[in-house]
Amino acid sequence: MSRFAAPIAEAIWDMKYRLKEADGTPLDATVEDSWRRIARALAAVEADAAAWEPRFYAALEDFRFLPAGRIVAGAGTDRSVTLFNCFVMGTIPDSMAGIFESLKEAALTMQQGGGIGYDFSTIRPRGAEVRGVAADASGPLSFMDVWDAMCRTIMSAGSRRGAMMAVLRCDHPDIEAFVSAKQDPSRLRNFNLSVLVTDAFMESVRQDRFWDLVFDGQVYRTLPARDLWNRIMRATYDYAEPGVIFIDRINAANNLAYAETIAATNPCGEQPLPPYGACLLGSVNLARLVRDPFDPGARIEPADLDALVATAVRMMDNVVDVSRFPLPQQAAEAQAKRRIGLGVTGLADALLMLGLRYGSAEAAAQTEAWMRRIARAAYLASVELAREKGPFPLFDAEAFLASGTMRAMDEDVRDAVRAHGIRNALLTSIAPTGTISLLAGNVSSGIEPVFAYSYRRKVLQKDGRRTEEEVVDYAVALWRARFGDAPLPAHFVNAQTLGPEDHVRMQAAAQKWVDSSISKTINCPADIPFEAFKDVYLDAYEQGCKGCTTYRPNSVTGSVLELTEAAPAPAAPTPATLDSGDVVYIAEPLDRPVELEGVTYKLKWPASEHAIYITLNDITVQGRRRPFEIFINSKNMEHYAWTVALTRMISAVFRRGGDVSFVVEELKAVFDPRGGAWMQGRYIPSILAAIGGVIERHLIAIGFIDGEGLGLKTDPRADPRVEAIAVGETPRGAACPACGAYEMVMIEGCLTCRACGHSKCSG
Repeated sequence: MSRFAAPIAEAIWDMKYRLKEADGTPLDATVEDSWRRIARALAAVEADAAAWEPRFYAALEDFRFLPAGRIVAGAGTDRSVTLFNCFVMGTIPDSMAGIFESLKEAALTMQQGGGIGYDFSTIRPRGAEVRGVAADASGPLSFMDVWDAMCRTIMSAGSRRGAMMAVLRCDHPDIEAFVSAKQDPSRLRNFNLSVLVTDAFMESVRQDRFWDLVFDGQVYRTLPARDLWNRIMRATYDYAEPGVIFIDRINAANNLAYAETIAATNPCGEQPLPPYGACLLGSVNLARLVRDPFDPGARIEPADLDALVATAVRMMDNVVDVSRFPLPQQAAEAQAKRRIGLGVTGLADALLMLGLRYGSAEAAAQTEAWMRRIARAAYLASVELAREKGPFPLFDAEAFLASGTMRAMDEDVRDAVRAHGIRNALLTSIAPTGTISLLAGNVSSGIEPVFAYSYRRKVLQKDGRRTEEEVVDYAVALWRARFGDAPLPAHFVNAQTLGPEDHVRMQAAAQKWVDSSISKTINCPADIPFEAFKDVYLDAYEQGCKGCTTYRPNSVTGSVLELTEAAPAPAAPTPATLDSGDVVYIAEPLDRPVELEGVTYKLKWPASEHAIYITLNDITVQGRRRPFEIFINSKNMEHYAWTVALTRMISAVFRRGGDVSFVVEELKAVFDPRGGAWMQGRYIPSILAAIGGVIERHLIAIGFIDGEGLGLKTDPRADPRVEAIAVGETPRGAACPACGAYEMVMIEGCLTCRACGHSKCSG
């Protein structure tokens, strides 16, 4: 019997988490089989595995506890993958040999599916002297480019690219270049960027003091602290990066401050980790725990929450013992501290069921109460594990009890830790849960607000047809099931209607009882004034957050997807035009509307290992649909320069108007001396000619030119390695690199596809 609440959940399970043979034959017949596989694997390390397996299964049942995707996909499979989502790599030495040794370690980690974080502050600034070779240093950003190129060539486990975080200290001499790096739309696309912000810097900003940029004791430059802060805020407003990490606060509050110093985080920021630090993740699904939803007595029973948390802690502790690790240093670090990151998902849906408006003072108070209960239950469960199996090896009772987290705990918890020790050095974290939240029936992700109550998803059927289905938020689906078409109450708010202050209030409320950190995105509308935006990081600092990330749609990262309840797209601007028969000539280049219609085509060529994806977007001028722009993308970096050139030049031609069909003829005439290929019944002399054929096909399809175009007929001479098929529909936002759908949305600092569940992060 299927337990899925929506077709999208079953599709994601089948695509990402269902155990299959190498040829695609399913081994997990149902999602219950997946739960049994996970429960069996995690119970195997118990002295009484037979007793614990059903208890672990009960926690997983009905999607009440959601281990992170690495665990769901990898546990019990005997595959050479890590069950840990994220790592911070070793400190990068300031030497060429050390830098490239660190690069090798990163590649090995990403190969097994781990996301990685790096502090590049240890690399000398651009222009600094390199003794012994009569040369100047190229600086940390040049080596970030090397890491970025490496990431493009490695596919993580489950055909997902690994995510990376790069951080740089606010006093590094290259910090200004780091802050502005993402202004280049082609640079560092595989990285999230965050500035390590110190308390001293924040005080200098407050007092409007000068700030020294220093490396290895040498002051390279001095500038007003507010100037640097304003640069950070303006870059964040314009390009959605960098984020900020309040690194002094993180180290001061760390349970392990006596044993480690933290200088970086995992890719989405919820896990500040020491060198070679690793953390596994899992989430309690609060939405599934609410009793009597929408009634005056709606609630989560404390006993239900306590019991589920205790089982989840035991399951996650066992992962430390059953997981593989890419590097021995990571295994040693994990075993010495047994860090876990238990968090929540479905928070916003749970609040809706209780009648609370996300971002309100009442919702923040309820969030804090739930997180406090979870922290208490997790610490007591870890104490019980310590009584049974022993505390983590680096446990020091006096130092541990002096940490910020333990000072806030109830006295009975402190007494228990003092008497028996604790199994896990850190226990709580709120991670991105985009994909597993979809798996659980589209519950709200992490502690984020509901992004949208519903949206339309196009589904490719086995017979080639495309159908549409509505994907509905979990709480909204429950409301509809009970109240039919009754209007949603006023407290049903979503990410499109909240101000930054609502987001920060909720993050700060949760952070009080999270001993690691929180991955959360403050989504802002494109038209928010800078004056209303510029203090969001300062507010986060003042309210006790450990970091902050924002996302505002922009020209580099794109905009969010179209929602079911969204208003129609605005009409295209009317340009100054000249008519000459059927041809429209445009006196000035067209401005780009916010939304365009178009199609993405996938082109395979035998000489290229990777497919080329060609997106053609259209505009309607004087009642006639015409091409407006083209995007050509491929994972093969050999194609990068010429595809960028084609993208820019052809798009410029399209926007000038007139009879642009000559572009097709020019491309189709290009001859490759190495030879062409038979492509769907026709000989194509080069890959550029094939692109010309795809453009021709599209222009015919929209009625811009007459003809047959690149047909879909087969020919016995056709090369089976060559194909050109439409793989996309109407663009609505950023295209998903996994499925091509325009369904990428920023949630918890992580671009996630709501069509297939692909996530930029490795969680």
